[in-house]
Amino acid sequence: MELAGKRVLVTGGGSGIGLGIALALAQEGCRVAIAGRSATRLREAAARFVGQPPMVYRTCDVSHRDDVARLFAWLEEQRMLPLDILVASAGINIARRKMCELDPADWDRVLAVNVTGVYNCMHAALPGMRAQRGGLIVNISSIAGKRAMTLGGPAYCASKFAATALGTTVGLEERAHGIRVTNIYPGEVDTPILEQRPVPVPPEKRAQMVHPEDIAACVVTIAKLPPNVLVPELVITPLYQEYA
Repeated sequence: MELAGKRVLVTGGGSGIGLGIALALAQEGCRVAIAGRSATRLREAAARFVGQPPMVYRTCDVSHRDDVARLFAWLEEQRMLPLDILVASAGINIARRKMCELDPADWDRVLAVNVTGVYNCMHAALPGMRAQRGGLIVNISSIAGKRAMTLGGPAYCASKFAATALGTTVGLEERAHGIRVTNIYPGEVDTPILEQRPVPVPPEKRAQMVHPEDIAACVVTIAKLPPNVLVPELVITPLYQEYA
């Protein structure tokens, strides 16, 4: 299926996995909007794509429902609704992540962004997708949302397990409307979120990780599948990382 002209929103699109997916879909001719909290980062990210149509951006904290409502009002002004593809890629973690040092405010923030943020964007996008009888939602979870791990910490793992359940359940409900939901579970990926690791990651280790463009290539392949074909889940890890 050709993707040219498809209307796309990528949250967390200013860096990392979100930016990689946004650039790949823009290269396919999609009309791509990226959203995130930093206007500077978004502007620099959008400028990396020099093709047509140009990539557009809008600041938004997905954990704030009113902010998401303003984002979708802006998308309407840009004539980008209803969305054909929503990529929910906004996510955070924290440095002090062990339960013995986890601040309640950090717990709240991680859950607000990683779970409520996904819900807010799905809730805003789904009415238009239902009306057009089709759409694709790509939910960037984590292998920490399938297998709890101390590396991620309790807040991150809990948020990603919740995001996994959200994507899976919405996918089951919305199939009757022609809407497909794909949960993607990356392992270690070389993105700015690594800067929140308690122990810095050396460059040689980062070079061996999955890179955003690897995940982006998978998303493009999924988006090009016929509308009657669904990839419910995709696990992608670096070769060195065990997953079982």
